[in-house]
Amino acid sequence: MTNPARPAAELRAEVRGRRRAHFTAAAFLLSIALFALSGCNRTHSADVVATVNGHAIMRADMDRAFAEKLGEAQGQQPSPEESDALRLSIVKELIDEEIVAQRAAKMNLTATTEDVDAKVNEMKAQYTEEQFAQQLKANHTTLDELKRDIRRSLTRTKLLNKEIESKITVSDADVANFYNQHKSDFNLIETRYRLAEIVVTGIPLPAPNNLQGSKATTDAEANKKIQALKNRLNAGDDFGALAMNYSEDPETTQNGGDMGYLFESQLRTDAAVYAAVSKLNAGQTTEILPVMDGQKKQVGYAIYKLISKEQPGLRDLNDPRVQQGIRQQLHNARAELLKAAYLEMLQDQAKIENFLADEILKKDAK
Repeated sequence: MTNPARPAAELRAEVRGRRRAHFTAAAFLLSIALFALSGCNRTHSADVVATVNGHAIMRADMDRAFAEKLGEAQGQQPSPEESDALRLSIVKELIDEEIVAQRAAKMNLTATTEDVDAKVNEMKAQYTEEQFAQQLKANHTTLDELKRDIRRSLTRTKLLNKEIESKITVSDADVANFYNQHKSDFNLIETRYRLAEIVVTGIPLPAPNNLQGSKATTDAEANKKIQALKNRLNAGDDFGALAMNYSEDPETTQNGGDMGYLFESQLRTDAAVYAAVSKLNAGQTTEILPVMDGQKKQVGYAIYKLISKEQPGLRDLNDPRVQQGIRQQLHNARAELLKAAYLEMLQDQAKIENFLADEILKKDAK
């Protein structure tokens, strides 16, 4: 049922979520094509890798993000070409961030110190001071760097909410048209279950990603931990809060253990889980169940909660859940398109100089 190795609590998401790049030669060639300006003789400080409307993007910021990416790669060393591709990708992200920051500042939408501090305090509320410091160290960042990343993220959100999100409307007619055009998608051919989980394994790795940094490293520790969590559930503790703080499944932990919807045929692939879940009413939890790997070897323990159960049949358009789901899907699709167009427009209006791209071209030309 459960893959015991899946990522990320909110602190990691804030620090790393915006810095994604791939170590591929294809990315290298694409980045060169997009951002290199050949044939230009531009002078600049060695500390600067690019400028946006005259504002410098510093090499130190690129190097910091590059080091973090290497840390995430867990020891995999890129080739020189892959390193150049990664640096180009990072500089592109920094350029995009600077474009957004400048537009937000022009519109008085830059996140305030109060906004940033409130977000930091929200994160710290789940930790002791020592644990929070350990999380910063584990993510190779400082509090000031975290605050800078948060400011950028909040600023971007404020700008896009103002320029895009607030202007999107989805009418009742839009919802009805979508439903009629995709009616077969709303016809459940079998029962489906919405589940949440708390998972504990005795596998030492991966590193803990829950809010408490809690990780069992042996089967005995895992057994003891899951028993303690079951006792807390029986005493009335909230399932989602326990999952966020102690569950070791990185794909579901940050969502309070929510696994989404599973069809009955999927549940039946694990006879023990199906037998336990099929007896539950919404809101109830199973006893402690074994977690098996692909070789049917037990690697941990889990507790499942049944959030809801839907019987087969056509779901009606008048069902509030159907309407809400369609409305959100249409909103998200429009928002994604409009945000991409908006950011492209901002890039077209900005004066960008990518000195790193020039460096790479000159190096390869030698």
